Amino acid sequence: MELFDNLALGFGVAFTFQNLIYAFVGCLLGTLIGVLPGVGPVATIAMLLPATYALPPVAALIMLAGIYYGAQYGGSTTAILVNLPGEASSVVTMIDGYQMARKGRAGPALAAAGMGSFFAGCVGTLILAAFAAPLTEVAFKFGPAEYFSLMVLGLIGAVVLASGSLIKAVGMIVLGLLMGLIGTDVNSGVARFSFDIPELTDGVGFIVIAMGVFGYGEIISNLSKPDEEREVFTAKVTGLMPSAEDFKNMVPAVLRGTALGSALGILPGGGALLAAFAAYTIEKKTKLRPGEVPFGQGNIRGVASPESANNSASQTSFIPLLTLGIPPNAVMALMVGAMTIHNIQPGPQVMTSNPELFWGLIASMWIGNAMLIILNLPLIGIWIKLLSVPYRWLFPAIVLFCAIGVYSTNNNTWDIWMVAMFGVIGYVFIKLGMEPAPLLLGFILGPMMEENLRRAMLLSRGDWSVFVTRPLSAGLLAAALLLLIIVALPSIKSKREEAFVEE
Repeated sequence: MELFDNLALGFGVAFTFQNLIYAFVGCLLGTLIGVLPGVGPVATIAMLLPATYALPPVAALIMLAGIYYGAQYGGSTTAILVNLPGEASSVVTMIDGYQMARKGRAGPALAAAGMGSFFAGCVGTLILAAFAAPLTEVAFKFGPAEYFSLMVLGLIGAVVLASGSLIKAVGMIVLGLLMGLIGTDVNSGVARFSFDIPELTDGVGFIVIAMGVFGYGEIISNLSKPDEEREVFTAKVTGLMPSAEDFKNMVPAVLRGTALGSALGILPGGGALLAAFAAYTIEKKTKLRPGEVPFGQGNIRGVASPESANNSASQTSFIPLLTLGIPPNAVMALMVGAMTIHNIQPGPQVMTSNPELFWGLIASMWIGNAMLIILNLPLIGIWIKLLSVPYRWLFPAIVLFCAIGVYSTNNNTWDIWMVAMFGVIGYVFIKLGMEPAPLLLGFILGPMMEENLRRAMLLSRGDWSVFVTRPLSAGLLAAALLLLIIVALPSIKSKREEAFVEE
């Protein structure tokens, strides 16, 4: 009964006119940036963080959450119609979605993506609502030693689940941890690694890194590609409804994708990208029915399952953020930044000290999913026209918006130069095939790890055994060690590489 009371409170908050407007703005912006290739939710949320200063905390988080799960919807539109991933997790949707569009079945492909996303989003939000309260109770049993061990597990999870090379993922996390050390030492008040630059005594700004690496880095990368690579699909989309046969194939795929995405979204470093790849791999290994189109040639399961997985994962990735204060992926790391801007400490105390924000955010996700299904299908014609706008007209607006946004946070031109520098670094990362998301996680978790490590050592009077004598802490460290051993096994290593192969 308590869950229903809490949800009633949440819907009361979410159904206010102001919050409905911000939920709609978030969903619309999310869909728009999901449709536009090269502008992901991380870059957009990073750009909009300064704009949330003036908003009430609930409205700001509702809008940013809408951008995240809205981008999962929008990314499929570009993948199906133009064979370009509007959003990273839509890469696998392209394989069969675009083939369906070429065969004149773009309508059913888009409908399958929309329906799968809606169902998975609703289930993911239900799981979030059901498990948030019990997990928060567990979180209150955490001390500094447990938090440190949990963050170690989180970082190792991020390494294991990052796509591409393990060595590169470790390197990015270490770089993030080192960058988190720049600034003034909390205990001694001494400036560290600031190189006598006054602007660095407060550390490197989180928004500066996020905007530079994800925003400017992506723009430079896109500008380095020739225009010919932008293939625009101009055929008319007719007949949105999938056939009875399509539904028969779709429904089990949607259920499998939803279940898998819900589980992987909670894991540190998991999120929508890993869920989409894993869901597609499972569908390929599931036996084809008689007369079913092979994968890679326009199988509707290859659209429905990854789209369901990435949406359910984007909802359940809020669970570790809202209950433990630990961001499982780059977007959730940005949400930590948004909460910090509004003086909200992410973690178990959010539910008790600010229940309107906690349950209002959860309720807004159901409203947002309903808005998205209504928004997406009628607006497909507009998105097709938008995709034909030359990128040379889009990128100057994005660059200007980023510069204004970052300047407005501290009214300091130093930040603009720093964003430009991190933009070049972000481009180098892309060229070297280094995924920047672990860097952001390391940067966010680094100072928190250091603070909890030092607090645990102070409380135990310098006794390192505190991390293994406390049962919860020892269990978390054992899980981290087990993860490392498992991923080092040759058979698991080859399977992991296979999961991230697109074709």
